[in-house]
Amino acid sequence: MPKEKKAKERRWLRLLLSWQQQTAILYKWLKVPPAINQLTQALNLGQTATRLLLLAHKYRPEAKQEKKQRLLAPAKKKAAGKGDVPTKRPPDLRAGVNTVTTFVENMKAQLAVIAHDVDPIELVVFLPALCCKMGVPYCIIKGKVRLGQLVHRKTCTTVAFIQVNSEDKGALAKLVEAIRTNYKDRYDEIRRHWRGNILGLKSKAHTAELKKAKAEELATKLG
Repeated sequence: MPKEKKAKERRWLRLLLSWQQQTAILYKWLKVPPAINQLTQALNLGQTATRLLLLAHKYRPEAKQEKKQRLLAPAKKKAAGKGDVPTKRPPDLRAGVNTVTTFVENMKAQLAVIAHDVDPIELVVFLPALCCKMGVPYCIIKGKVRLGQLVHRKTCTTVAFIQVNSEDKGALAKLVEAIRTNYKDRYDEIRRHWRGNILGLKSKAHTAELKKAKAEELATKLG
């Protein structure tokens, strides 16, 4: 690899790290409203998240080549005069904000999964409230890249379970029950919780100096 290309990659990496650090600091200093703060309440990568990812991996959408093969087989039969046998799309995850929102509004989604690091955040900030209104279970998981891997994309903002096979209905029901206690049942608590407003070291020192000066001034007046 040429030296210029390596130097360029290092420069972009430094810029990315700097941007991430500045964003983290801003989230600490500013008062973050509950609608945005709720997206930080992601599932820890423990038992529940592992079960969710394993079940979601089982219902990955068809790749282009798989879809082509599925549609090609009945087309060949039809061309050979053996009758038209329609093929159903197998149960799979539905991905994308617009698609998932439509299924949630129609109350057809069985579980909505939202990535915690969507940027801009306005794309998904309304989705938890909509899920609660329509009675659809939802959860937040770490990593839009992780969701993207499930649906053959680089990144994905949200996915939804619409239909599962009969042998997986029990597993999905247990998963929804575990997730409901963390999100839907705690929605009223989550939507009142603010985050941030944590001062830096310099600001804390300055505030302490002001308080000390006011205390000394008050003591002088009373003394």
